Amino acid sequence: MDFSSFLTSLGTSFILFVIFMLLYAWLSQRPGNAVVYYPNWILRGKDPADSRSSTRNPFAWIPEVLSSREKDVIDVSGVDTAVYFVFLTTVLGILVFSGVILLPVLVPVAATDSAIIDTDNWENSTSNSSQALINGTFSRLDKLSMGNVKERSPRLWAFLIATYWVSFVTYYLLWKAYKHVAQMRAKALMSPKVKPEQFAVLVRDMPNPPEGQSQKQQVDSYFRTIYPNTFYRSLVITDNTKVNKIWKELERCKRELAHAEAKYAKSKNKGNTEGIRPMNKTGVHGLKIGKKLDSIDYYTEKIKDLTRKLKDEHKVTVQKRPQCSALVFFKSRVTAACAGQSLHAQMVDNWTVIDAPEPQQLIWKNLTIKFFHRQTRPYVVYVIVFLTISFYLIPISFISALTTLTNLKKFLPFLIPILKITAIETLLESYLPQLTLYLFMAVLPKFLLFLSKIEGIPSESHATRAASGKYFYFIVVNVFIGFSIEGTVFSTIKRIQYNPINSIVTILAESLPDRATFFLTYVALHCLGGFGLELSRIIPLTKFHLKKKFYCKTEAEIRESWMPGDLNYGKRFPHDMLVITIVLCYSVMAPIIIPFGVLYFGLEWLVLRNQALKVYIPLFESYGRGWPHMHSRMLAALLLFQVTMLGYFGAKEFYYDPLAVPLVILSLIFAFVCRKKFYPAFRHTALEVVCHEQVEITDMELERIIKSYIPPCFRSENFADNQQEVALSIV
Repeated sequence: MDFSSFLTSLGTSFILFVIFMLLYAWLSQRPGNAVVYYPNWILRGKDPADSRSSTRNPFAWIPEVLSSREKDVIDVSGVDTAVYFVFLTTVLGILVFSGVILLPVLVPVAATDSAIIDTDNWENSTSNSSQALINGTFSRLDKLSMGNVKERSPRLWAFLIATYWVSFVTYYLLWKAYKHVAQMRAKALMSPKVKPEQFAVLVRDMPNPPEGQSQKQQVDSYFRTIYPNTFYRSLVITDNTKVNKIWKELERCKRELAHAEAKYAKSKNKGNTEGIRPMNKTGVHGLKIGKKLDSIDYYTEKIKDLTRKLKDEHKVTVQKRPQCSALVFFKSRVTAACAGQSLHAQMVDNWTVIDAPEPQQLIWKNLTIKFFHRQTRPYVVYVIVFLTISFYLIPISFISALTTLTNLKKFLPFLIPILKITAIETLLESYLPQLTLYLFMAVLPKFLLFLSKIEGIPSESHATRAASGKYFYFIVVNVFIGFSIEGTVFSTIKRIQYNPINSIVTILAESLPDRATFFLTYVALHCLGGFGLELSRIIPLTKFHLKKKFYCKTEAEIRESWMPGDLNYGKRFPHDMLVITIVLCYSVMAPIIIPFGVLYFGLEWLVLRNQALKVYIPLFESYGRGWPHMHSRMLAALLLFQVTMLGYFGAKEFYYDPLAVPLVILSLIFAFVCRKKFYPAFRHTALEVVCHEQVEITDMELERIIKSYIPPCFRSENFADNQQEVALSIV
């Protein structure tokens, strides 16, 4: 990509961001749009008009965001969201402190050398320099990078020192952030507010009960013997597959009945006093075929039938389908914390006890998976993920190579007349590789979340973290490394074939400069276009108004149409890590990328903080348990940066290249020390934390805690009393 194409891409992205920001300032003032732009405020009973007094200015939302404190984020969106902003702040700090030194030092050092000959002097260059020109991109940005420094030049010392500077800045800020998040987590867990998960543990791998004893009696006897003063009750997990299927169908029929009744009532308001009763076709597996029936009568009868079936299935499930898992409740959160991190049986595959997740986080079908399967399933999943990465690498590699203009003209010659049009050529060169990348990445997150859940993970937040980790390694291998090496696959494949091991790092190091403008464009496009779209919420707004006009008939349906969900950490964090990996790896090689990284994370901090305070609703709270994973991924990005620089110094034939090796060792030591010092307090809750500000908990509060853990399929509005009795019979 030449310099004019890069500027075209950057300018277009900036214009899109300005348009999206203006749309946000205008659309958020419209009264009918408040549920899209201020759902968090509405659910908390806060008037959206409080934020609209000055929003005629498209920048008025920025001072509101900048004036918010970390405590405000925790109160509104929870500790997990606040931890995410610690991550963004830390990354911003790394880039700012690195850029303050690297930009004024390395750019002049590189620009005043002459390894790259200007394209204007192409005809007068020597044969050796001609070969150098063929291998490069030769945009004007290349002269500001390490690629413009001659081989074996003493100037390479500046780049080696810069590599140490970036590394030590990262160490310092990551250490500081880890301490801050640990304190934030401890403070939240010290709160005297009753949290159900602090009084419960999840017990798995229970042995078969002795003859004449039920599963529940066995659990009660076992834990009452160990914790005679603080054990309260237990809830045996049952196989809810059938009852859950009936319950879901019952809930669907209730929604359909409410929709039909609202539709019928609305038809009466149009001058027809009798109204038009809605009709629907029924069929097998939801297919709308067959005879037309009165919707209200049909769903009323079906609800009665399903209600009867659900009651019967409840009794059968409780009596005949107990499993080898249970939730155990204690009167003290200190006892629960002790139990969650203690070994209860000599054999590890008996009486496995862990901290209980939040009630809304439980993945019920995973609670009963046995010890052997929980140990083997992750390895099967890792193999599937490895194969996924490998097979994705093939199409991404070749499409990356084929979507360059040169290869398009070579393999699709009928496009040559179109590609000769300057405007089309510029647009395709600017956006085609990025759009190809987005297409391949669209279906991946849900697939990786599915894989994480079948590992046997018991909670949604843990599954999200596991999927996020898989996604991170996928995009680093397939997007960053894949687009760097495979973008030149046709010229490097023979080299890899003859020297497959020793040349990989060198090839990566040599390929990165050639892809600099691609990644610059990727960061700029994702930054300006992506965050502008996030701020404007055009897509959710359009969906809301379309559903409200053509589908929604009840208040529940309207409410469901504007509910925003959470920040979607599992998908958002890996994309952020891809950007920080790109910026770190290019920070010394091509320091001009650092301002784009600062712009990316600065805009993300502003936009997402606005959305966290006004829009998104957290679905779960893990009190910062995701931070160790963020920390380890950032260190992985740093290691990749250090290894890449080691290879690039070798490619530049720098005699003192081995001096970069200690950085890799230091990073591994730093990761080891952080894990040993901080991670245990994230894996389990420290006893000194739960001992703080203890309050007496009443039996009524304990009953509420237990009822919060009853599966949703055992809680129905129409017969709540009966279901509570049935559900609590397993307690």
